[in-house]
Amino acid sequence: MSSYWTLLKTPGVARLIAAQLTARFPFGMLSLAFLIHIEKLFDSYAAAGLVLAAMSIGQGIAGPLTSRLMGRLGMRPVLITTMVICTAAIVTMALVPLPVVGLMIVGFIAGLSMPPIQPAVRTIYPKVVNSRQLTPLFSLDASAQEIIWVLGPVIATFVSIQVSSTAGILLAAFFLVAGGIWFVVLPEVGRVRIPRSRRKLGVVLKKPAVLLSTIVGFMLLAACSALEAGVVAVFGHGSANAGWVLGIFAIGSLIGGLALGHLPIGPWALASRMLIVTCGLALASLWMNFWWLSGALVLAGIGIAPAFAVLFGIVSASVKFSDTAEAYGWIGTGQLIGAALGSALAGFAIDHSGAAAAIYVAAGFAALGTIIPALGRRWHPDLRGRDASPIPDTEPISIQVS
Repeated sequence: MSSYWTLLKTPGVARLIAAQLTARFPFGMLSLAFLIHIEKLFDSYAAAGLVLAAMSIGQGIAGPLTSRLMGRLGMRPVLITTMVICTAAIVTMALVPLPVVGLMIVGFIAGLSMPPIQPAVRTIYPKVVNSRQLTPLFSLDASAQEIIWVLGPVIATFVSIQVSSTAGILLAAFFLVAGGIWFVVLPEVGRVRIPRSRRKLGVVLKKPAVLLSTIVGFMLLAACSALEAGVVAVFGHGSANAGWVLGIFAIGSLIGGLALGHLPIGPWALASRMLIVTCGLALASLWMNFWWLSGALVLAGIGIAPAFAVLFGIVSASVKFSDTAEAYGWIGTGQLIGAALGSALAGFAIDHSGAAAAIYVAAGFAALGTIIPALGRRWHPDLRGRDASPIPDTEPISIQVS
């Protein structure tokens, strides 16, 4: 724990973590708030799953594009423009009566314009700490972001049920604006300039570590999204228990991140952490009871933050600094498409076979997320004894010979 306190004392680190967590807090609220809102409007989890899928697909498409634009236009112009468009779309979905297709279209726009906070902050981190501190910082960040998933679902469920689902969505929009402004005005955001990448869009996916992280991130988020829909369906939109269970799931991740974040990253690191998630979800699928689900999901959660820390660490160590934002954008795209597929499949599974079916879907995705890095471990960088700093960009230097 002392290493984490040392990190937080490093100038700029604490405020970067706090600001980006506030700006990304809506991510922990919007899925549940929209799930409850749309299910109430249309009495269909499938309809809610389709709208959430459209939003996630839009965000997935935008991930590498907006991340790459930050290298061309600068972080602040991209972040401010996307924040304004995304907020307008979210507010429209909350206040304007629309059919399912209309909500899907506006949701797609909201996803397409979601501010690229995560790629921005992960690109800044190597510039505010030394190489020895970078891996612990990724772990601390992955653990701290679980605050989003501890408080977000609880707040979204409480406000959506006790006040109104519209109020839950508008509260998420407020966090997006307030946190986004806070992040944009930080001096580190102004000081760090992402070099313009000379590679074509998508070439960074040829890096085995980036492709592996993108695929495993896809599976991990598909599992989490399917689980979220399943837990809401188990308790119904009239109960706050769903928010508490999902909050407990996130507490498990916070514990796992702080407890396992210092472990060396070897070739089996990703598979072993995903195995913890798989075992917990498999146990959760056995009995739809509050206490059983809570206990099983604490176990599953222990692997979440450590798995994210490994994803970010192996990518950072494998690409040039000019490609880091795009690489993280692609990882985000994989995660969001996974979230879209997980939500959609879970919604149809619930409508056809009941709430437990969604948790079976979640366990299946997690199992795939364990098998893939185990089979592809030769693509997994061995960072034991190495730092996770990006590869420096180099340019040819012209020499005059007299």
